[in-house]
Parts: sequence; C-alpha cells; structure tokens
Amino acid sequence: MSVPYPFTAIVGMDGLRLGLLLNAVSPAVGGVLVRGEKGTAKSTAVRALSALMPEVPVVPGCRFSCDPGAPDPGCPDGPHTAGPRTVRPARMVELPVGASEDRLVGALDIERALSEGVKAFEPGLLADAHRGVLYVDEVNLLHDHLVDLLLDAAAMGASYVEREGISVRHSSRFLLVGTMNPEEGELRPQLLDRFGLTVEVAASRDTDERVEVVRRRLAFDAGPEEFAARWAAEESALRGRIAAARELLPQVRLGDAALRQIAATCAAFEVDGMRADIVMARTATALAAWAGRDAVLAEDVRQAALLALPHRRRRNPFDAPGLDEDKLDETLEQHAGGDGTGDDPDPDGPDAGPDGPGGDSDGDGDGDGDGDGDGPEDGGPDGPDGQPPQDGPGAAVPGQSQGEEGSGSAPGGDRAPAPAAEPFRARTLSVPGIGEGAAGRRSRARAATGRTTGSRRPRGRLTKLHLAATVRSAAPHQRARRRSGPGLEIRRDDLHEAVREGREGNLVLFVVDASGSMAARQRMSAVKGAVLSLLLDAYQRRDKVGLVTFRGAEAELALPPTSSVDTAAARLERLPTGGRTPLAAGLLKAREVLRVERLRDPSRRPLLLTVTDGRATGGPEPVARAGRAARLLANDGIASVVVDCESGPVRLGLAGVLAEELGGPAVTLAELRADTVSALVNDLRRAA
Repeated sequence: MSVPYPFTAIVGMDGLRLGLLLNAVSPAVGGVLVRGEKGTAKSTAVRALSALMPEVPVVPGCRFSCDPGAPDPGCPDGPHTAGPRTVRPARMVELPVGASEDRLVGALDIERALSEGVKAFEPGLLADAHRGVLYVDEVNLLHDHLVDLLLDAAAMGASYVEREGISVRHSSRFLLVGTMNPEEGELRPQLLDRFGLTVEVAASRDTDERVEVVRRRLAFDAGPEEFAARWAAEESALRGRIAAARELLPQVRLGDAALRQIAATCAAFEVDGMRADIVMARTATALAAWAGRDAVLAEDVRQAALLALPHRRRRNPFDAPGLDEDKLDETLEQHAGGDGTGDDPDPDGPDAGPDGPGGDSDGDGDGDGDGDGDGPEDGGPDGPDGQPPQDGPGAAVPGQSQGEEGSGSAPGGDRAPAPAAEPFRARTLSVPGIGEGAAGRRSRARAATGRTTGSRRPRGRLTKLHLAATVRSAAPHQRARRRSGPGLEIRRDDLHEAVREGREGNLVLFVVDASGSMAARQRMSAVKGAVLSLLLDAYQRRDKVGLVTFRGAEAELALPPTSSVDTAAARLERLPTGGRTPLAAGLLKAREVLRVERLRDPSRRPLLLTVTDGRATGGPEPVARAGRAARLLANDGIASVVVDCESGPVRLGLAGVLAEELGGPAVTLAELRADTVSALVNDLRRAA
C-alpha cells in the first residue's frame, strides 16, 4: 500500500485544510467543494485526510460496510445478527470523470432477474464509500445526472437503484469532497448549493513557502516511509484532536443569539432557500468543537459564513464568487447577542486555523509539485493590438456613411471596448437531426434518459428493459418451449432494451465581427448583450462554447472551445473593435477550429453562430472569398445561424445572403429575444 503524504506536512492552504477537517469532525456539514488552479495540493490534501479518519468497525463479509453496532435493517447482504466484527481503515473512493451510472450506484442484473429469477446486485462506488471519503476530481466535468445522483445520496444518506419494478436500497453516508478548476466551467447553482462548504485555493506567491513546498516534496519522493515517520507524532496528535472534537460535538450549545446571527447573515446576502442556514449552523458547531469549546461564538459564525456562503450567492455564470467581509462584520455586529455569542470576531485567533497539537501551518506536498503559479491564459484579444489596419482606414461601402468603419478609433484603428447591454432570455437555437453527444438540453439526441421511441436488442449489458418488445419477442416461442403451467418463459435472446430520445449539449462556436462597421458604440453594446444572452443560454443547456473574432486583416481564436462560459464573457467584454471586415478569414478560422474539435470529440455536434452585418471588405476579393468560405462550411454539414446586426434606415440584406450561403437562417437582434418570438406566435394565433 502506498504511503500518503502527511496532512500536517502540507504547506499553507489553511482554508482547504480547515474545510476538510470540519467535515471530518462533522460529516453532517455536507462535504466541501475545492475550487482552484492545477498543482495546488487539492488531491494530496484529500488523500492525506483519509489517513487521519478513525478506523471503521464492519460486519464481516458485508459488501456495504454495515456497522455491527447498528446494522442497516435493509442491507441487501442482511439481515445481520450479533456476531464477530472486524475493523478496517476508512476508505477513500475516487469517482472518475468517465464513470457510468451503473459504476456509481451499482448494477442490477436485469437479465438474470428475468430469465433466472435471481435478484443479483453488484454494489457501486456509493456503497464502497459508505462510512469513508468519496473524492470526485473535476466534479464540474461530470455529467449532470451523475452529479444529481451523487448529491442526492450524500443528502439522504442512502442510495436507491430501481429497474423495472425491482429496487435495491443501501446506506451511503460519506464525506464528499469535490475539486474543480473554474476555468473548465462552473457547476450549476442548484448543484453548488448541495455542497456544504467551498474553499478557494491558489499556489503561494511567497518565495520561502514555495521553496519549502519543493523541499518537502522532494524529501517525500526520495523516501516516503522515512518522511512519513518524521511527521508521525504530528499526525497522531491531529488524529486525536479529530476524535476529541467528534466526542465533544454533541455537547456544543448553539445559542439563540448565534442562530439569529446566522439567519440575519443569510438574509443579508440574499441566499436562496434554507440550506445555507442549516449548513452554517452545523459548521459553526463543528468549529466550536474543533476549538475545544462547548458554545458557539460570533467568530465561529463568521468563519462558517466565509465557508458556506460564497458559492451560494452565485446565481448565473457571470456572477463573481466571494463575500463582502465588511458587510458580513456589520451584519454580525448588528445582531450580536448578550449570551456570550456576540463577541467581536477574531479571525486571526488560534482556533481559526486547522492546526492541531504539533500541527504545521506551512507545507504543500502537492503530488504535482510544480507550483508553477500559472496565470490567466494568454493569447486572447484582451486589449488593442496596436497594429494599424492593413487594408487602410475604412474604404467606403455602399449604404455606409463615411467614417462608420475606422472613424473615431483609437491609435491603430481600435475603439475602446463598448460595455455590453443587459442580457435577455434568448430563443432556442438547435442543431437539426438526432445526435448521440453528451447529455445536455439543446438538440435532439439518442440518450440514456428521455422518452422511449423504440426498442432494439442489447448492445452489451442490458440497461433499460423494453418490456412490451421483450414479451412480443418471447410470445411466438412459448409452444415450442413446452413450458408447463401458466406464465411466460423468457430467454436471453428475447430481451430488448428501450431506445430513448433526450437532449444533447452542443459545441456553440461564436464568430463575432469586431470590425469598424460594427464599432458604433450603441450597436456593439447591443451585439455584446446578445452574445452574452446566447452564452447564458449555452450555459443552461450544457454546451461547450468557443469564440472567434475577426477585424482588420485577420481572424483569431479568442477562446478555444471550453465549458467555461464566464471566461468567454470576460473575453467578449474586453473585445476591441476597428478596421476592415475580413469575413472570409473569420469563417475559415471557424472551419479549422471545428475540424480540430471534430477529431477530439466526434459525437458533439457543432452550432455555428456568426454575428455580423454581412459586409466583407478585408483582403482581396472579399465578397467572393467570403461566399466560398461559407459554402465550404455548408458542405461540411455545419449547422449555422447568422445573427444580423445591420441597423439604420438603409439595409443591404448582406447577412441574409451570407445565411443562404451557409445553409442556415438569419435572425435579427430583436428576433433573438424569446419574448419577441412568443409575441409573434400569439399575434399569428389571434389573426387565425
């Protein structure tokens, strides 16, 4: 068995260690979500914590880790009677990103149940994690239905598997730890709310700390056993402190004044629902037990708010996480009580951190050990490039007033980025046909969930039984099978599974015209507002998004395809404008991006959204080249929509021509609004 890195040897990361330790003291807190960049000891800290968990007494031979002192009466391996017991270390179970539903909750063998009458159940990871730690790395990349199943089990303390009238239930209580890199996409607010606590981690910028991280990691890699032995006393002391806090926890008093502070804080920060209040109460109680006190103080309430509220204030992907600490202190002071719970908070006091007797407050021990401290991605259009447009400052175009393109620009032909208009609810745009991509909410697809549209013979393990088709297949053979007595004899060859139709997520690639013809401040503000609205729609429908921009003489990939729509919004907000309109370059760049993405993920179908007024003025033969590029995309079978941004009394209809070349529709900015579409439909109904 490999030696885990000692928890007490981790450098810094006070918030991460405190969040983990509070859940070890009180699993009812509801787990912890760790947000941060790569190489910041997230995985190392979780594995180190599992080694500190108390050993677990179990019923011998029980696959569901039943407690001999209080066995689960509904355990599939039960009933259990009084008898011998064994003790084993608490498990740490890792859920891989590519796990299936059967691997998570367990698999019920429907074939044996129907053909042999045997109720055979193979436990999944939720059973393995019972009374231990369930670690989900990159939880934001899991399919939504798996995250729902995972969090439901964590909230209820039990897992349910139901297939065709056969159901299995078993206990599943565990310390849930999820990690994620926000650059790869956010969890939905409904799922964020299900995690008890959240902590933000980042690599230290202090030279001495980084030196100590590397020194300790190299020492551990050179001799894990020797390194662990040097920290054995500190680990034992911390393990004892966790056990002592667990024993003290039921005796901790949460007074009315502390409860009022908790309720007032959640109300002041406009947190939805009541889960935040409950989690704060449990966290404050665990903090008091961790500090060795039998009463909750105001400092416990304050620390609980910093851990339990930031992720619950995020209502859409463009909201920045965090908490206004001045507002928090003001709220706590206003509702301070007189029973000893209203003392001034002391966030720097000795009990605010996770260090136990002999513990350490520096150390990293990250398995990556690089501590590279990567910053934000480079290469995007985060500011004016300072290069003059190669095609000159805006040649005249029919129907365009002089100075519309390239006039009023900053040096180099750029204009200052216009602010985005307020986002709105966008109409639904989808890819025609039926796909088989990742689960989502945009286009039709064959999926594991959804309405049943037919049946077929199983391809591998039978999952969703189509009962009627199975009976129809078995019925003609009953006389030949000479079955005695009433009933229907079903054999393996008769089994049919359901074919279901649901929804998939797509790759939505935005191609945004940032040329001078779009640079009128009011128009660009409306365009950015429309793109933000479509980004919000993509987030809600579980799409990946990418951003290509074109202006001057060339196009560039401002954001490679990603699940992080807030990153796309940030790049869009800083988008400069000016210069000519190299429409062909933008379309060809989009075609290249889609070609590469098709190789990476062939099942995810693309939707190309070209945001432009349709004018092409950049490069040789700009109109003809743009037409050829559009026809290439159409021949590739790319589903396209052109968002027509043309405005003013004189309209050339060039966006409509481009849409015809691409083989898709053109919609105006006004037609993108869902309320506009609904109003038009209602008008047509009234006219009929």
